[in-house]
Amino acid sequence: MSTTRKIAGTVLAAALGVTTLSACGGGDAQDKTGASDAPKSKTVTLVTHDSFNVTDTVLKEFEQQSGYTVKVLKSGDAGAALNQEILTKGSPRGDVFFGVDNTLLSRALDNGIFTPYEAKGLAEVKPEYVLDKGHRVTPIDSGDICVNYDKAYFAEKKIAPPQTLDDLIKPEYKNLLVTENAATSSPGLGFLLASVGKYGEEGWKDYWSKLKANGVEVVDGWEQAYNERFSGSAGGKKAKGDRPLVVSYASSPPVEVLYGEPQPAEAPTGVSTGTCFRQIEFAGLLKGAENEEGGKALVDFLVSKKFQEDMPLQMFVNPVTKDAALPELFTKHGVVIEKPENVAPETIAKNREQWVKAWTSTVVK
Repeated sequence: MSTTRKIAGTVLAAALGVTTLSACGGGDAQDKTGASDAPKSKTVTLVTHDSFNVTDTVLKEFEQQSGYTVKVLKSGDAGAALNQEILTKGSPRGDVFFGVDNTLLSRALDNGIFTPYEAKGLAEVKPEYVLDKGHRVTPIDSGDICVNYDKAYFAEKKIAPPQTLDDLIKPEYKNLLVTENAATSSPGLGFLLASVGKYGEEGWKDYWSKLKANGVEVVDGWEQAYNERFSGSAGGKKAKGDRPLVVSYASSPPVEVLYGEPQPAEAPTGVSTGTCFRQIEFAGLLKGAENEEGGKALVDFLVSKKFQEDMPLQMFVNPVTKDAALPELFTKHGVVIEKPENVAPETIAKNREQWVKAWTSTVVK
């Protein structure tokens, strides 16, 4: 699963498959012959990853105002969902796709699966998030993949937690970090890209050689890393995890507070702010959509203030619009990443496969 949604997906146990989030207006009206006279265009289908979530009342308000009923088709992680849309190009499974991020964006655009559409409210989106000037996709949220640390461990050992990528290769942090496989995990890939952004195409492999020598542990995915191997999470404590450093998200500490039993006054985990890679997720109107007008209305909704302010506690991501406010839980227990690492989508598209192969040869084999 991609982007910061993995935490929300795990905590909220999002349902898989096709989900009708509301049935506004009831069933189709029937004429005397039994045929439906209600236009099919009153249903708009959103194709997305498994961890999409929205408050029922927020969605119902959109449905009541627009007259559309929203159906959500959840299709695995973002990569798997995108693959299916590429395979069905021109005959999409829905009207809007949400969840393609900047690590996969060029692939989606190169395959031409979107119809350009300039969303209402796009002027309120912060300019740095508008990566496609042709408006084939609209920025919806952002999140940062970062190393998280177990506060209690470092307090007990009287060691300052690491704050930068350079810190992680120091002797005092030997055998403390667990990360996800860059070939099988979005946060794992994001952490690899953080090293590319920091050290460049010529230096990142040397960095990973040093990280390997310093005892980094690699597991298949976020669930295993965060909820089994990491000593600072609720799940990791139960599993007796012994790694006090993990690659996760900047939004992980607020999640630990929100779902703590009992709820702690302070987050038990912290964020190493100099280790982060910025993910941006986008939505786009699918080329060949059966309900193009409904799709446009849905994209407008995703970038609206109402949806943008609902996202943080539903999917644990940050809004991209200028006027959206963060909930107190985020402002109190979260951190703002001022200077995350970034790699241009076209550079990622050109090099992603070879980078992952080189990473695998360097770290796993």
